[in-house]
Amino acid sequence: MSIDVFQAITGRRSVRTFKSDPIPEDVINRLLEAAQWAPSAGNMQARDFIVVKDSDVKLRLAEASWGQYFIAEAPVVIIVCANLERSAQRYGERGKSLYAILDAAAAVENLLLAAYALGLGTCWIGAFDDDRVKRTLSVPDHVKPIAIIPVGYPRRQPKPTPRIPIDRITYRDRYGNPYFR
Repeated sequence: MSIDVFQAITGRRSVRTFKSDPIPEDVINRLLEAAQWAPSAGNMQARDFIVVKDSDVKLRLAEASWGQYFIAEAPVVIIVCANLERSAQRYGERGKSLYAILDAAAAVENLLLAAYALGLGTCWIGAFDDDRVKRTLSVPDHVKPIAIIPVGYPRRQPKPTPRIPIDRITYRDRYGNPYFR
């Protein structure tokens, strides 16, 4: 399957219903590689990935995500984490509090787009209890879970959601000065 990047950007949706079909290891590896190729501050690559297939762990993640049980229905769940100390090595507190988070978020977007290009559905989940997720996955203190991403073949493709018109959110030279006239 060959998908143009703009088609992936506009076609990707948050999928919350999955088929039970397993995802081949080589496909999971391609997703992880796409995520790892995301840009990062100073090339510190301050992100780590946890791949979950165990049904009990997936259920505990769904419960830690305030009852978003569709997480447990996905064949694979990938947790993208910010490695705070890796970024702090070069950038100190700003690396820990911002750059590591941005590195992880960029990896999430690459993973979502790659999954769509491979015919998979995903959902970026940020609503969860950090401490419960960390305990469930034995995440050390210097690592922060940023996103829980259920991955699977979609049972159905959701319709697009509306977007704020670009002319209402784009400014010229300073905030408040409309870019489009």
